[in-house]
Amino acid sequence: MKQDVDYAGDVSPEAAFEALKDNTAARLVDVRTQPEWGFVGQVDPDVLAGPSINLSWQDYPHMAVNGAFADTLKRALAESGAMPSDPIYVLCRSGVRSLAAAREMAAHGFTAAYNIEGGFEGDKDEAGHRGKTNGWKVAGLPWKQG
Repeated sequence: MKQDVDYAGDVSPEAAFEALKDNTAARLVDVRTQPEWGFVGQVDPDVLAGPSINLSWQDYPHMAVNGAFADTLKRALAESGAMPSDPIYVLCRSGVRSLAAAREMAAHGFTAAYNIEGGFEGDKDEAGHRGKTNGWKVAGLPWKQG
């Protein structure tokens, strides 16, 4: 994994959604795991202008970094019609895995890889629960479950 190049920056879920619903060149890359997509929910693909891509940053259940992530993502983005200069918005549960993935993407030539702050479920609240303080779902943005 080469992460010596910085990513394009962090964006709010609202800013990411505005770009994704209006710009056909923009792509959403959800780097969570299959169980998260299936049980927690996903961004509603029907409201996005371009296709979204689900590709785990870490392999479930051991959560080891997916060594094929960069190569697999390059192929998937190219197949979706994305160029390395197109805006790519990266989403995970809380913004930690997506930050690492955005940095990896930048290291592989994607010049507009953005981390979505707070991710899909957001940070934990004082009781240790997600989905109450920040993130895509808390912002009231479109999503589907199961």
